[in-house]
Amino acid sequence: MKLFFIIMKKTLAIIVLIFIATSSILAQTKVSGIVVDKLKQPVPFANVVFKNSSIGIVTNEDGRFYIESPNSYTTLVISSVGFADKEVELPKAVNYNFTIELSEQQSLKEVVIFTGKTSKKNNPALDILRKIWEKKRKNGLYQFAQYQMEKYEKVEFDINSIDSAYRKQKIFKGMEFIFDHVDTSKVTGKTYLPIFINEALVDVYGDNKIAKVKEITKANKTSGFEGNQQILSFIKDLYSDYNIYNNYIALFDKSFTSPLSRTGIDVYNYVLKDSAFIDKKWCYNIVFYPRRKNELTFKGDFWVNDTTFAIKRINMAVTKSANINWVKDIYVEQEFEVLSDSVFLLTKDYLMSDFALNKNEKSKGVYGKRTTYYQNHKFNIPKPEKFYKEEVNFVDNEIYKKSDEYWEENRFEKLTKDEQGVYKMLDTLKTVNAFKQITSLVTMLASGYVNYGNYDFGPIFSTFGYNEVEGFKTRLGARTYFGPNDPWRVQAFIAYGAKDNKFKYGFAGKWMVDKKNRVIISGGNRRDIEQLGSQLTTTNDILARNYGSSAFFTTGSNGKLTNIGLTNVYVAIEPIKNLTFQTGVSYKTLESASPVFSLDYYTTLPTATNPDGVVKSTTTQSEFNIQAEWTPNRRTIAYGVERSIANSPYTTVFVNYSQGYKGVFNSDFNYKKLELYYKQPIVIGPLGRTNLILELGKTFGAVPLGLMSIVPGNQTFFTIENTFSNLNYYEFVTDKYATLQWYHDFNGRLFARVPFLRKLNWREIIGVKGVYGTVSDANKAINASGLEYIAPENVYWEYNAGIGNIFKIFRLDFSWRGGYLDVPNANKFAVKASVGFYF
Repeated sequence: MKLFFIIMKKTLAIIVLIFIATSSILAQTKVSGIVVDKLKQPVPFANVVFKNSSIGIVTNEDGRFYIESPNSYTTLVISSVGFADKEVELPKAVNYNFTIELSEQQSLKEVVIFTGKTSKKNNPALDILRKIWEKKRKNGLYQFAQYQMEKYEKVEFDINSIDSAYRKQKIFKGMEFIFDHVDTSKVTGKTYLPIFINEALVDVYGDNKIAKVKEITKANKTSGFEGNQQILSFIKDLYSDYNIYNNYIALFDKSFTSPLSRTGIDVYNYVLKDSAFIDKKWCYNIVFYPRRKNELTFKGDFWVNDTTFAIKRINMAVTKSANINWVKDIYVEQEFEVLSDSVFLLTKDYLMSDFALNKNEKSKGVYGKRTTYYQNHKFNIPKPEKFYKEEVNFVDNEIYKKSDEYWEENRFEKLTKDEQGVYKMLDTLKTVNAFKQITSLVTMLASGYVNYGNYDFGPIFSTFGYNEVEGFKTRLGARTYFGPNDPWRVQAFIAYGAKDNKFKYGFAGKWMVDKKNRVIISGGNRRDIEQLGSQLTTTNDILARNYGSSAFFTTGSNGKLTNIGLTNVYVAIEPIKNLTFQTGVSYKTLESASPVFSLDYYTTLPTATNPDGVVKSTTTQSEFNIQAEWTPNRRTIAYGVERSIANSPYTTVFVNYSQGYKGVFNSDFNYKKLELYYKQPIVIGPLGRTNLILELGKTFGAVPLGLMSIVPGNQTFFTIENTFSNLNYYEFVTDKYATLQWYHDFNGRLFARVPFLRKLNWREIIGVKGVYGTVSDANKAINASGLEYIAPENVYWEYNAGIGNIFKIFRLDFSWRGGYLDVPNANKFAVKASVGFYF
């Protein structure tokens, strides 16, 4: 998933440079400008509303605003704590670049005004906030045992900040017609051009007693990049559901403090600004804005009912100084309607984000917009618990075949004439060769493969590598690809080392014979050179890339490499959503690939009469394997033999049992091996995210070095998960082990409190990892490799501290060795780096 986000950010950057145009479609009233004080300094978080309406906006940290309405208004009212309210006459319907100067308030009237940071005592806004906390579990859908409703969701991606300069680019030759569909954002006032639209009609069922929710999609329609599963996966993960009543709101892999949070008093300033009837309900208007910069917070306002203390309407935007990358603006708007005089239900949810390379006001980017409507609520109609059981691989192709007449009849909100024109434009655009080339480029960057007909060539990111045995290594791969939902797939690679002058290869295939329970048969063969000491937990992926044997730059020698021949056949089944069982057999041969490294072992131990014993250099092994993997809350997209993961992170529990059989196909050893891998991510609100990783394993029986459990070192210059940064390959050898890793990303929470570090938006990471292991006397006895077996019986550990988000993409990790410091040539300090595009 991390690689996927890297690719998506690059993709967005490319799209920004490709799609731009000009013109605008005007609403009835539009105003933009800046609010300043008498010293011409910007006034942040000022309230700007059309007079005699509830349509308003809050200025950003630079005092700037944009507001529009489909209705006609002639007066704008501006207010801010510590300043006198000001009314501004609008000379025409469209007014840009207003400069509005506020005067300090001379006298207080009936309401107490708070200046700067608002007081936590005697503040009526906080009294109302406490009532919201008290009542929140008695509002909305929480009041009912069960609920049902219909949902309409529209997701749209648009190129924004369109101007005439980019319109003249040669790349748009043959696509000039797209500029007839430029529109203007009601939030920012910028022009935009749609490039992707997805609509869905869904039936939603929920049971609060058993905390289950099920959604059944009735219709789905896409125009734009609809064939790209990576983009659809990215969008699905990007716009997950949230609840404003929760203490924290998850957006773009970050936890923002909700303005309704119980910790909000310490994070936000609250001001009671107004009260009025909204839909015949008396409501209070509260404005909120952050107490400090660089924290994951919002600015905005909400209207709350005076008796139920349920939210009637809320508008909020992420503050410009928030420590989030590649997103310039995030705007959230929710509306609630009254049912049976006291029940407030969410009926509209609008989320808009402005993706850009930087937060400069004039920077160009991509809008991502999601609009969701809810209607036809029903309550207390129980369903059997099995109704909520998730389908493992359910698909109904009929939902994608609904006619235009069906959509016209069933949309909650009719498309405007302009929106209908956008659909026609996107359908036409797909037939233009220039646009096809652009979509191919986006697909290549997102998937890592170059498509040609029914074949993909790649992954392009694994094409080149280097190690001491093979020298410069070139790897070319390909796979079949008829579509994202292929029931079968075949893939292969061929590689060549410039130093050893040898070819390597691998091929594999998989076939899903049963879609309902995802019964998949797979198999393959590989002849390659690998670094066996690069991970602990066994993988059966024939074509997986091994970073230990392909890194261009390493510390020390990386010549301890192995010639591996591997053949396997497996059957997997997913009887329950996200619970997979797999069983199969494998046959492998292991032999040292380097003259400075040996995998030798004794087949006959040395004796007084035969002091040299009998030594063998090649390990031949047949193995039976059964494993189970549980990934609760993992969401996937597509339903073919291969799927894309739509959210990260999630809990992973993996158990593997292997048994070697001596004599089967000349196999050398009898043994049993048991392994456990457990990863648990924990989001701790504004304090960031913690990850815990536990690995346990034990081999029963005598085995040679090639079948031992090697504590994974990291001799590259890059950070690699599940490895030890201060260890070399084969520094520790075990047949029984336990590792525990902990690392925590504060997401800049601490640096945000340091004035001279605040503007850098750096993020701090800390961690510690340790391993305990032993080697049996039997395994020591048959070792003839010349490598002394050292096991971390006294616990080896290391700790690290890192700085992330350097120039938005770089991360440096500093690691210190905490154990076995007296080992010769011990690496006591290491610096690792990584590059990634993270929000």
